[in-house]
Order: sequence, then structure tokens, then C-alpha cells
Amino acid sequence: MGFPSVDGMTDSTSGIITALLAGFGTGLALIVAIGAQNAFVLRQGAHRHAVLAVVAICAVSDAVLIALGVTGVGAFVTAWPAALTVVGLAGGAFLITYGVLAARRVLRPSPDAALTTTGKATGSARAAVLTCLAMTWLNPHVYLDTVLLLGSVASDHGSLRWAFGAGAMLASLTWFASLGYGARLLSGLLAKPGAWRVLDGVVAVTMVAMGGMLVAGI
Repeated sequence: MGFPSVDGMTDSTSGIITALLAGFGTGLALIVAIGAQNAFVLRQGAHRHAVLAVVAICAVSDAVLIALGVTGVGAFVTAWPAALTVVGLAGGAFLITYGVLAARRVLRPSPDAALTTTGKATGSARAAVLTCLAMTWLNPHVYLDTVLLLGSVASDHGSLRWAFGAGAMLASLTWFASLGYGARLLSGLLAKPGAWRVLDGVVAVTMVAMGGMLVAGI
């Protein structure tokens, strides 16, 4: 009975870590964009109201959607291997486009390019939960980003697509937990348009680079 070589185990571990980090970077780049959901989580965190429930809903919902994307797109590619080229091109094109749009926001920032904690937190815990669920599951962009885009990029990692998906899930949990529980510390920073220009710059470089690698690898 043979045993895996040390080099083989090292390569396998390295591949898992690379896929995990790729998923984390891609997931984080998609999540940090300014939007109603992030503003809601920041506001709830600043008022310390139903923070655990809101963070859990956002993170668990993303995990479910990412899993659907990894499973669905992965199964599609497995059934029709030729579809990998189409999925890879589509995913790469979307990443590059997303990166270009982020770069545009760096060069031409919007006057309201910031998150603020102004306004009251949602009244009751039940209202906060229902609002968070609506913002998450009734937003059509979330399906494009987490199910289709992350699913297509994950499929490019083949047998390591679940490591990529796990990285994206970890990015979601990290971001929402930081936003909710660090709201009082982050609110001043995230209220500055300049901070979002820096974030958008990082997003632009990350997305264009990953999109280019995805297309070049086909």
C-alpha cells in the first residue's frame, strides 16, 4: 500500500491555500462595494441593536448562495466540460468589467461615496431581521455576484472549487462581523470618500488581475 509523497502533500496543501486565498480576495472585493446592505449593517452596529442576528443573516445567506453557485456551476461544468471555456470567459469578463468600474470610481468618485451611521436603527429585533433578509434575498445583484460570478470563478479551480468557496464564505463572515461589531471604530473612516477610493483601488487591481488570469488560463 503506497502513501502520498511529502512533495505531493505539500503541493496539495499549497493548492488548497491558494484557492482559499483566491476565494477570500474575490469574495471580499465583491462584498465591500457601497450598498444598502453594508449601510444597514453599519448603522445597526453603531446603535448596537440586533448586531449578532444581522451579521449572522448576512454571512449565512452569503454562504448558502456561494454554496449554490459552487455546486450548480460546478455540476454544469462537470457534465459538460466544454462549458468551462464559456464559464471562464464569462467570469473573467465580468471580473475585468467590475474592476474597470471600480477604477472609474477611484478617478471619478461620487459625491455620496461613503457609508454613514446617520438615521435610526431598525426598531425591534424582528424588524431588523426581516429588513436584513429582504435586503439580502430580494436584491437581484446578490444572485449575479455570489451564485453566478463566484460559482463560475470557483469552477475554474476544478477539484479545489470548494476551497475557493470556503475562502469567499470566510471573506463574507469577516467583513460583516467587522462592519457590525467594529461599527463605532469604522464609522468615521467609512464616512470618508477618500477611504472608499483606496478600497476601490484595491478592488480594481484585484478584479482585473484575477479576471486576466482567468481568461489567460483558458
